Amino acid sequence: MHGSNQSGVSEFLLLGISESPEQQRILFWMFLSMYLVTVVGNVLIILAISFDPRLHTPMYFFLANLSFTDLFFVTNTIPKMLVSLQSQNKAISYAGCLTQLYFLVSLVALDNLILAAMAYDRYVAICRPLHYTTAMSPGLCILLLTLCWALSVLYGLTHTLLMTRVTFCGSRKIHYIFCEMYVLLRLACSNTQVNHMVLIATGCFIFLTPLGFMIMSYVRIVRTILQILSVTGKYKAFSTCASHLAVVSLFYGTLGMVYLQPLQTYSMKDSVATVMYAVVTPMMNPFIYSLRNKDMHGALGRLLLGKAFQRLT
Repeated sequence: MHGSNQSGVSEFLLLGISESPEQQRILFWMFLSMYLVTVVGNVLIILAISFDPRLHTPMYFFLANLSFTDLFFVTNTIPKMLVSLQSQNKAISYAGCLTQLYFLVSLVALDNLILAAMAYDRYVAICRPLHYTTAMSPGLCILLLTLCWALSVLYGLTHTLLMTRVTFCGSRKIHYIFCEMYVLLRLACSNTQVNHMVLIATGCFIFLTPLGFMIMSYVRIVRTILQILSVTGKYKAFSTCASHLAVVSLFYGTLGMVYLQPLQTYSMKDSVATVMYAVVTPMMNPFIYSLRNKDMHGALGRLLLGKAFQRLT
């Protein structure tokens, strides 16, 4: 890629959150620990769902794919960041930067779309329980997942290809932990109006439309739960969607801290908020979904302890 792109640069410098050697050592061990916890947690979720027939349901099908997406997402960004912190080599090639950007954009969109599919699953389970088997058939689940992947791949390709048209002729320094779209657009010295317009249009479709769908789903879910007469029934119905609601709140809350602001105000302080959605959210998701989930507790116990767990239960 050296000298063969329109950007005018062959590489960027990922400076990260801090340039202090002492702080970088602390950050290295902190991010390494968080990465290992994220990998182990999401791999366990995937294995538990894969090997336990009791969890072969639409809800856990989408949860396994969400864990796979989170696993892929952190692997796209954190290993490079750890290498930069440990070796002091901050450089990332132009091609490497665009590759990282593509997977970052695609996987964030995929995360969002899978959460919307899970909201639909919870809506059908609580509001239309008699039609659940037919409404959430295996064929429909696969179709929904395929649609999620297709839209996210198209979304990532659109913004990555538009970024190849941008010219960078000034600073190569990225005060961030990875190649992020807003940061790259701020480094551009060519006209980025088309990028901004497409970013707003596609962002509204990919993120705000599913968010609106999830809000409407939960409004109907709450109405249905309030109509349940018994307290036990209300608790049981709410507990089936509490984990999903917590993950949606964490996802959109951290994402909103970074992107619900004008591009001109985007600054170094937003790196901390980015860590929240790029590192903390994928790490927390396995804990949120398994914390009070008896089915997941049982599946994890059988996976890790085998027959010893069956004797204990």
